[in-house]
Formats: sequence, C-alpha cells, structure tokens
Amino acid sequence: MAQETNEYREQRLQSLAALKELGFEPFGGRYDHTDLRDVRAAFEEGKRVRVAGRLLMIRRMGKMNFCTLNDGTDRFQLIFKRDELSDAMFAGFKQLNLGDIIGAEGVLFTTQKGEKSVVVKEWTMLAKALEQPPEKFHGLADQEECYRRRYVDLMTNDESRARFFVRSRLIMEIRKYLWSKGFVEVETPILQDQAGGAAAKPFVSHFNALDKDCVMRIAPELYLKRLLVGGMNKVFELGKDFRNEGIDRTHNPEFTVCEVYEAYGDRTSMEAIMEGLLPHLCDTVIGTRLIEYGEAKTVIDFNPPYRRVAYRDLVKELMGDDWFDLDFDTQLAKAKAKGRETDTNLELDGVTTELMLTHEVYDKLIERNLVQPTFVTRIPHAFVPLAKACKDDPSLVDVFEFVVAGRELCPGYTEQNDPVEQRIALENQAGEDTEKIDEDFIRALECGMPPTGGLGFGVDRLVMFLTGCDSIRDVVLFPQMKKA
Repeated sequence: MAQETNEYREQRLQSLAALKELGFEPFGGRYDHTDLRDVRAAFEEGKRVRVAGRLLMIRRMGKMNFCTLNDGTDRFQLIFKRDELSDAMFAGFKQLNLGDIIGAEGVLFTTQKGEKSVVVKEWTMLAKALEQPPEKFHGLADQEECYRRRYVDLMTNDESRARFFVRSRLIMEIRKYLWSKGFVEVETPILQDQAGGAAAKPFVSHFNALDKDCVMRIAPELYLKRLLVGGMNKVFELGKDFRNEGIDRTHNPEFTVCEVYEAYGDRTSMEAIMEGLLPHLCDTVIGTRLIEYGEAKTVIDFNPPYRRVAYRDLVKELMGDDWFDLDFDTQLAKAKAKGRETDTNLELDGVTTELMLTHEVYDKLIERNLVQPTFVTRIPHAFVPLAKACKDDPSLVDVFEFVVAGRELCPGYTEQNDPVEQRIALENQAGEDTEKIDEDFIRALECGMPPTGGLGFGVDRLVMFLTGCDSIRDVVLFPQMKKA
C-alpha cells in the first residue's frame, strides 16, 4: 500500500512540474468566486460565472472533457471543450488530478440530459493535491481513519460535512435563544487553582510565570455562581471542559458544555428553559421536532410538555409499590430476578445498601428505557450533594435529570445558596481531601447568593441526539484517539 501511494505521489509531482512549465502556479492565491449553491439557485443559461472547488471526478474524452467540482456547498459539472480553451489551458487540463483545487470561469449551460453545467473558458490552479484521495471519492472505509484524518472525511463525505455544519448552527442558535431570554454570555477560567463543580479527575498543569500548579476545569459552575453573587443575575457559558477519565461512545476527555444560571429561579425555571430551547433548535436547525435516533431509528418527540416523574415513582412502577418497605435481602433477590427477566447484568456484587441497590436498578433497568424526553425529579440527596433539599423531604433534592433515549442529557438544580450547608456538602464530597474545598467560593456564598436555578448540558451529546448519531466521535471534529 505504501509503495502504491508513493507511485501516485510521484505521478502528481510530475504533473505539478508540467503545470509549472505551462505557466501555471500550482498553489495560487485569492480567487473571487460564487458559491456553487448560489450558482444553482440563480441559474441562467449563458450567464458568465466564476466558481472554485475540489475536483471529485474527471472524465477525459478527447476534445470534450467533464469534471465534477465540489466547493462544500454543492457539486457542479464543469465542461472543458478543446475549442473553448487556449492551447495552454487545454494542455494544463491533462495534468489535473482528483483532489486538485481549481478556479474556473465560464458560462452556464444545460446538457441534453438536463444537467446544469459550466462550460469553462479559462481556469487556474489554486492547490495541487499530492496525495491520492480515497478511491472514486467514496470516502474513507475505515471509521477510525475518519476520526484520525477528519480532513479527508470532510473532503469526501457530504453527510459528515453537513453534520458539522448542523453542529455549528445548533451552537449559534443556543446562544441566540439564551440571549433572547435575557441571559448574558460570560467566560470563566479554564485554568484553575482547584477543580470544582463536579466530581471528576482533572488534567494537571503548571504555571511557570506564577510557579504554581493548576488544573484544567472540570466544570465552570463555581465561577458562574460567583457572578450571581456579584449581581449578574442571568448568565451562561458555552465552552470546553476537561476530565481526565475514560473514553466511550458518549464520553470524550475534552468536551463542550453549556451551563446556565438564573437568579431568583429554581428547578422548574430550568425545566422551562429546556422545554423552550429544544423545540427552538428543532424548528430553526433540524426542521422537525420528531428526531430519528440510533440504529433502530427510534423517533424522539421533542414537542413539549415533557414528562415529569419522581425518581421513586419510576422505581415503584418497575419494582412494585412495596419496594421501599422491603428489607435489603428481599430487594436484592427481586432486583436479580428483574435483571434476568430483562437480560441485564446489574453488577450487584459490590452493592451493600438499599440506596445503592435502588440506584443500580434505576441506572440499569429504568433510565436506559426512558425513550421520550423525561424530567426525573426528587433524586436522593446522596447522589446530588450540591443541590437544595426538597422542603418536604430532606433526603431528596430539588433537581431533575433530563433523560432522552435512555441517556441523561442534562441535570437541573434548585441551587444550594446556604453557605453552611454548602460547606457540609463539599466536605462530605471531599472526604479526607479537605484541601479540595474551594474556600473562596464558600466566602462568596457568605456574601449572599440569590435563590438560583441552574442547569448544564453537554453540547456534543445534544448534537448526537439531534443528528441521530450514537457515537460522540461522529459529532466532534477531532476526537481524542490512541496513537496510531
């Protein structure tokens, strides 16, 4: 394979030299042109146009030759006629290869078969491709190569390229929606003295100028809450977080998040944001609120209102109304039986308490079967230590987990604004590592933070849902990979 590639490269180097001899600059400069999409939209027989793009197909037929040009907005046929070109232009055409980038000026023409085309009057080289593209531009067959060499994937795969344009439009519309609701976009530090706002392993670095260690943030939460203390009542941040942990179909160590905080709000105001934002994204970018997801093409309906159901009620639905009254051994036996019924490994060997067992049942048997958008509320306090307790039951917290297609898309909280309770929660979370407690954040809370609602969602995972992908690598331009 390597020898074959070298042979192709040698041929292209020879073509490059031949182009230079004919007076062509193989790597040209600025070229004013019209996008092919706009050429097609305003097509007028005989109209003169200038276009540019990459050659995807070349058919040499003597005095009448055809190429397919792709500029990322559309594909268009170019016709190179011997009697329409100068000798140098026609001779230079013979040195063109698949993957070359050219500019072409000519007139619009419709062939007998009805194909809209450009009859080229003159053309110029813009970039000579020295590497052979995938055969017939069908794209990379190896999915891992698509991730490693995204530039070739985008060059040859219209579907992949379109997906990333959708991603960019979704991010733009997230910002527009939040700004329209009075939220202000802010930026908080990525390099921090200590990681906070989540329980995760950070990447560690060092400030040479300040001679101190630092970490890359795992969440912007604690800095955004400082802004609420300072009187910025509605803020959001859309940017990168970093967690030095595992990689799988829904996790990448470097990922994009959006966190939103609203002073004088609560969990229900955050639910309202999600019920407004998701339909907005579907309407403005996707074009439908009915999204096909995964290999099974399951239809997700993003028309609000979304289902709201308490965590314990979901457990009772599956395990019986008496579940929370049973002793541990009876619960354990019942969970194992239910797992066998659903062919699910509950991994119960290390489970020692009713709380852990119930959460294993929820995680493995319930959450993954919540297909339509669902707010799961009133979560046990032990699993969400940084939120406010429910007023009628302090063992639960006033939060939601927003679940779609069996995966959590977004948590939303009635945020803890009591500095004493927040310290206790952070101490419980830190255990013996009390130095991990952000004392400045506690000090900020002691200045007074308004009652607050907050949420955070992974933008990559949201793009997955809305584009029907089941791997995060398909929606991240350059995902982290092992060394080749």
